Amino acid sequence: MTRSRAFHQLHESGCFVIPNPWDVGSARVLAQLGFRALATTSAGFAWSLGRPDHRVSLDEALAHFRCIARSVEVPVNADFEGGFAIAPAAVGANVAAAATTGIAGLSIEDSTGDPSNPLFDVALAVERIHAAREAIDERGTDILLTARTEGFIVGRPDLAETIRRLTAFAEAGADCLFAPGLRAMQDIATVVTAVSPKPVNVLVGSDFATVAQLADAGVRRISVGGGLARAAWTAFLQAATEIAERGTFTNLGRAAPGPEVNRLFGTE
Repeated sequence: MTRSRAFHQLHESGCFVIPNPWDVGSARVLAQLGFRALATTSAGFAWSLGRPDHRVSLDEALAHFRCIARSVEVPVNADFEGGFAIAPAAVGANVAAAATTGIAGLSIEDSTGDPSNPLFDVALAVERIHAAREAIDERGTDILLTARTEGFIVGRPDLAETIRRLTAFAEAGADCLFAPGLRAMQDIATVVTAVSPKPVNVLVGSDFATVAQLADAGVRRISVGGGLARAAWTAFLQAATEIAERGTFTNLGRAAPGPEVNRLFGTE
């Protein structure tokens, strides 16, 4: 069974967590912990390069997808941001390039990056998803296509509009639907019902819900975005700031011993 086929099957029933590594080491550890699929994080990867989110080139993203997909045996979903293009034809061409990297799925979002007009018009957003669908089908890769609408994280928290866009994306060929920023369980359940039987991904970046609660609401997939990378950076900042400001090393004393970390990667 191809990893793409296995990834599709994960979305057919139940609920699973798809955590987001930012490099090969974090990907391998997450796979060792038993997660059945992984997803890249544009933010976590950008931070590892010393840049803010959305400051990575297409070529850098493709190389990153290839690297992560080769490092683990489980399916990998690619955070493909906005497809690294605006025009549907260009999005399709970029999706075709991403399909050669070994990923099992990818996501396309509808945010523009312009605070004054943060979402693409619905018609253009739908055309972009349709172009991604056609590019995947033409290559015969069976890559799972996730369509994201970003209203709740770009200052447009309109549930009705979110559902309208997700429904249109489903009709355009999206396999999975995603509206990051949803936190109220009633809103999440409403979206799940509105787009059924398409599976829904929910982003969890804090402790507003548990896996069991989201599963009960009908959520099929749970991702954490840059959450794990933020947790790692938080520990790093706490330890480094303590050294710089206080000249003490208390936080380093709480860190996992080197031999323990080495064992994660197969060496003593």
